[in-house]
Amino acid sequence: MKFICDTQKFSEICSNVQRSVSTKSTIPAIEGILITTTENSVTVTGYDLEVGVITSTQAKVEKQGSIILNAKILCDILRNLPAPTVSVEADERMTVKIKSGDAEFSLIGISSQEYPELPSVNSSFPIVVKGGILKDMIRKTVFAAAENDTKIVHTGVRFEIADRQIRLVAVDGFRLAIRNEEIDYIGEEQVFVVPKKALNEIMKLVIDDEPVAMNIGKRHIVFEINNYIIVSRLLDGEFLNYKSAISINEITTVEANTRMLISSIERTSLVITDRAKSPIRCIFEDGLIRTSAITTLGSANDKIPAQIKGNRIEIGFNNRFLLDALKVCDTDEVKIKLASPVLPIIIEPKEGNSFLFLILPVKLK
Repeated sequence: MKFICDTQKFSEICSNVQRSVSTKSTIPAIEGILITTTENSVTVTGYDLEVGVITSTQAKVEKQGSIILNAKILCDILRNLPAPTVSVEADERMTVKIKSGDAEFSLIGISSQEYPELPSVNSSFPIVVKGGILKDMIRKTVFAAAENDTKIVHTGVRFEIADRQIRLVAVDGFRLAIRNEEIDYIGEEQVFVVPKKALNEIMKLVIDDEPVAMNIGKRHIVFEINNYIIVSRLLDGEFLNYKSAISINEITTVEANTRMLISSIERTSLVITDRAKSPIRCIFEDGLIRTSAITTLGSANDKIPAQIKGNRIEIGFNNRFLLDALKVCDTDEVKIKLASPVLPIIIEPKEGNSFLFLILPVKLK
């Protein structure tokens, strides 16, 4: 195998693929990037047996072939090459020479036959979503997916696609995030759960104005994004029946400026650290949202104006959960619904239903 291509472009695609490469594996091949040539291009693949990323760039191919190179070493080399073009040549003994300007490296590769085959998806037709919309939907939900859970299905984001509607849902046992959008789709209902790693990768690669095609199989899904293909396994299991949880009988409704509320919570949170943990106390009454916190480091109090209808409520929260939800709200004002100091709150846009966040309270002393 031998090819010459643009250094910057080759470095860029290898770096993007590297994020899907396993860093801790007993299989050396999946710690590497698979490099394959065609007549006039070079394709690179990263796959950790859960998420795979494939992309390519133009190249002058003098001899076709394929090989696996350690992802970290390859990307470190490419980032530091001095010349605008790079030559990559592999011989029969799996020795790979990388040349650029006066710099030359020799690496030991692995046979491409040892690389695991990526799963394929047989889909009659893809579901297409505008890149910017999908990116925003993921951003507003993926943070609420569980890090570790006895139910693996909750470590991903649930997609619900039906006639002209798409909904993403994430839950971790303490909070829930929902994002709704209209799309140009008419067909059978599609429900599946995608691991958060794949979705975080999609957010990095998506281009706002470019469409994203989703090809859905029984066990895997393929996202086509610009010049990238992302293959991900789907998560099995029974997802939380969340629809009953988001129907609350609120006794208090609050409308507040999003930016002011974020700033108030951030100021009050300055005395809360990993070592000095404490819930943030929120009091909703008399046209004000009062926030306070007391820890071993000290205390903080703040207040902002708000439109409040209903009863006075004093309630405690994990400050990070509140901020995670509010910081992805892109509306000037939010509506907060409260039913009781011991029941979850709901945060929605002041107008419409494009997103919904549910957060469980923390018991106050």
